[in-house]
Amino acid sequence: MGKSSKDKRDIYYRKAKEEGWRARSAFKLLQIDQEFNIFQGVKRVVDLCAAPGSWSQVLSRNLYVPAKQSPDFKEGDLPLIVAIDLQPMAPIEGVIQVQGDITNARTAEVVIRHFDGCKADLVVCDGAPDVTGLHDMDEFVQSQLILAALTIVTHVLKVGGKFVAKIFRGKDTSLLYCQLKLFFSQVTFAKPKSSRNSSIEAFAVCENYSPPEGFKEEDLYHLLEKVGTPSGADDLDCRSGWLEGPNKVYIPFLACGDLSGYDSDRSYPLPSTEGGSYRSLDPVQPPIAPPYKTALEMKKASSHGASVDTIRPSADS
Repeated sequence: MGKSSKDKRDIYYRKAKEEGWRARSAFKLLQIDQEFNIFQGVKRVVDLCAAPGSWSQVLSRNLYVPAKQSPDFKEGDLPLIVAIDLQPMAPIEGVIQVQGDITNARTAEVVIRHFDGCKADLVVCDGAPDVTGLHDMDEFVQSQLILAALTIVTHVLKVGGKFVAKIFRGKDTSLLYCQLKLFFSQVTFAKPKSSRNSSIEAFAVCENYSPPEGFKEEDLYHLLEKVGTPSGADDLDCRSGWLEGPNKVYIPFLACGDLSGYDSDRSYPLPSTEGGSYRSLDPVQPPIAPPYKTALEMKKASSHGASVDTIRPSADS
């Protein structure tokens, strides 16, 4: 946590220090739970991009510690919390740490082994790239991070489970919403009170995990792992020739968005005609009384030698 004068005036920064949270972001997860009750009935949790561990702290204090202090405490009933990050993290009570890459399906296998072959009830991800200040670039990179997290989600989250992830709001937020709706019946973009208004961040709260029928998570993993690498660039891309069944539609949409419509930011070649050149078409409905009509009439009259003072606008102008 920073020590600038702005941080010291931040109420959530001070409260995090007072309550022993590693970062003020802990309040974001707490407030999401207050609104959506995401911790209810949760026994197995995965925290992606966990370092420095404030969200893992929240999970420990709200799930593991209360269960351990319960009078009906049994060792086998304790919630299991697995935190994943490429960076090492200081220990947290009740949290199993895995140092690994969330884009790697083998990381998902490690998580499932910790769960004794079962799957998670909840997956959370507060990860974000190093921001550049270029909102379009930051939003794109963040959306790709979420799709990387989705590779883990499709492997470790049980049907009916929940997923919470940080997003950056921008012009392509609707596309990300549609991509998440493929897997969750309910998706809400929330802005906790502890998230600064000046920040473009928000959080996707996804409930009731229900992957589409026929979806194979291995194909999503193969695409994200191999596209762009020298060995896989010639074999796999957003085209669906290498896919089978419903994944011929799902995987390209997840990886590249909707490729079926026109891109409003792109220039397309003019259509060819029989004459060989494109002919501009007249307006479907020309203006009835354009503001330039009087000026045109004045110019036409002056070219015939009439005095400008004698020109009056026509009745229909």
